[in-house]
Amino acid sequence: MRLLSDQDFAEIWNDCQKYPNVKDVSEQIGGSKSGTKKRAHRLRRQREKGESVPLVIDRSDPHSLHSLLPETQNKFVLEMSADELTDALRSIYLRNPDTNITRLRFRKETGLSDATWNRYFGTFQEFKRQAGIEMTRQQHQVERQLAKHVSVDHYRTFNERSELGNRYLKPSGTKIKTIIGCSDLHDIECDPFYLRVLIETCRMVQPDVVNFGGDIFDLAEFGKYGVDPREWDVVGRIKWVHEHIFKPIREACPDAQMDFIEGNHEFRLLRHMADATPALRAVLSDLLGLTVSKLLGLDQFEINYIAKADLGAYNKSDQTKEVGKSYKVYWDALLIHHHPHARQWGLPGWNGHHHTWQVQHMKSATRGGYSWMQLAAGHRPDASYCEGEFWNMGFTVAHVNVETKSANLEPINITDMAIVGGLYFYREPKEMTSIYASGSS
Repeated sequence: MRLLSDQDFAEIWNDCQKYPNVKDVSEQIGGSKSGTKKRAHRLRRQREKGESVPLVIDRSDPHSLHSLLPETQNKFVLEMSADELTDALRSIYLRNPDTNITRLRFRKETGLSDATWNRYFGTFQEFKRQAGIEMTRQQHQVERQLAKHVSVDHYRTFNERSELGNRYLKPSGTKIKTIIGCSDLHDIECDPFYLRVLIETCRMVQPDVVNFGGDIFDLAEFGKYGVDPREWDVVGRIKWVHEHIFKPIREACPDAQMDFIEGNHEFRLLRHMADATPALRAVLSDLLGLTVSKLLGLDQFEINYIAKADLGAYNKSDQTKEVGKSYKVYWDALLIHHHPHARQWGLPGWNGHHHTWQVQHMKSATRGGYSWMQLAAGHRPDASYCEGEFWNMGFTVAHVNVETKSANLEPINITDMAIVGGLYFYREPKEMTSIYASGSS
């Protein structure tokens, strides 16, 4: 940047007609854009502090660019107090409250320079706040907090679903309890061979409990993977779960207690219900009623829905924490959660969500060592939108001694075959969705 006096710099900077943008100014004075802007900012700061430097206009202020009166035509009044200045600003406002007050208007009507007031208030925005013409930062903060709470109130209309967890309990008097646990079936993305083995296992074992550990629905319409709205089939996906998962499992073990732990996909679905988003409008008309029980088939198939999350969470982080509140403890001996952090809670059990087998040996000062299992999924691996080829498929059968509180976890791995109680299942040609394939969906 060539050497220029502050006065020469200010004359070039302030000439908005000849030099309409900062690039033009920087080229004229032989400097960079950033250096030019920094010098202008420094001179404005010096003037705000009352130093005797030339006026440098604020080019971001449209009034400065078109109709700015030279600062030199306005008086700097050292003896004016902050209260006198706010009184003067309020009087201008009260004379015509429908007209916006700018620093240009204040100069015109009072003849006072910017330096008279900005030594007290810094910015004209703050000047107006202190004069009571605009809300203070604290008032804005309270207003924003209020708006944040109001914006999520409609989600909380569905928080009554927390009462749906114990309506269809089916206790038995046996000492050894059997529970079949599955997770992450993802509606129409569920592998048909996996589903056949799961249903037949329920028929063979006749468990005390069947636990759906979350993400039984997928509903990609509401997910982060873009789905063409012309291909939305929300109703079809929901009905598919009813007809192909809940109904045959209920028929296979009619006396079993069926529990459904809310996962992040169900949480997301219910928020869309509360918003009545376009994808849900079809649901509202086709499923005849905006109720959680009807939507999820809870009454039709006698399913308990375990959901402790507040749908009115404000952001993604809060929503993740809320989903993590939903879990089920069985017989004070077995814990089932959708997320893996529950492994630290001192009970054997399992989680879903990650679609891969994993077994960890955990320690408890009161129980000793115990096993925590991460379940594989029911979602078919050939999902092109993520690394599905690295997933596992499977579910678990657990046996719990309610007297000793011991729990034996038996993973059922699903590949092109599966073994349950010594019985072999083989994938049929019609079920060959290619569990090893990738790149198709």
